[in-house]
Amino acid sequence: MSAQTASPEPDPNFATVDIWSWSLDQPEDKIDQLTALLSTDEAIRAARFVKEQDAMRYVAGRGRLRLILGEYLGIAPRRLTFAYNDFGKPYLTSAGRGDLHFNLSHSADRAVLAISDRFPLGIDIEQAKPMEEDIAGHFFSPKECAILRAMPAHLYLPAFYRCWTRKEAFVKAHGAGLSLALDAFDVPLGNEPTLRLERLDDTIGAPDDWSLLDLDVPEGFFGALAALTAGTPVGLRYRS
Repeated sequence: MSAQTASPEPDPNFATVDIWSWSLDQPEDKIDQLTALLSTDEAIRAARFVKEQDAMRYVAGRGRLRLILGEYLGIAPRRLTFAYNDFGKPYLTSAGRGDLHFNLSHSADRAVLAISDRFPLGIDIEQAKPMEEDIAGHFFSPKECAILRAMPAHLYLPAFYRCWTRKEAFVKAHGAGLSLALDAFDVPLGNEPTLRLERLDDTIGAPDDWSLLDLDVPEGFFGALAALTAGTPVGLRYRS
């Protein structure tokens, strides 16, 4: 993956968000190793999946999450503990490190993880698939729907997924889950290099408090990151 990088000099006015990406389709011996890192609750959840592939992908996602966070904290992955806010967003309770913000997303065989020690954030990845129903009409704002309807047919799907992933990333960063309506704010639908929230209900906050960035993801996928940066410039650092 190519990377957008932060300034090489330490700068309190500039921040970097780490982006990790990996395949969820791992060999059986690797899955066995990752399974050993899971908590009891996670192992029980993995065992409940009907399809073996779904169970193995869950283990590959959750186990690697523990490995990566363990490296940041200097804690054995198995010892990490999590709690969840009222809307289901996870946060760390291990060693008092609730200040290490992270968010995980997965689609098909890909997982992406964002980590920051400064900002609440959200990340989303989606594999693009043809749609038969009007999903945009059910969830997007009137402005976003109007822009989509005016697009040529061959541009509709990319614009839809850019919109969807940016909106999902913002909802996850905000932390209110499905209680935050997707039509309460507008995001851009184009592929311009600089993104910003175009509208945000004033009961939620100010658009300029948020940073919105597209991810460098494999072909056939779309991805976005949102972070509550309060105007601080932010860049992405891709890790492997």
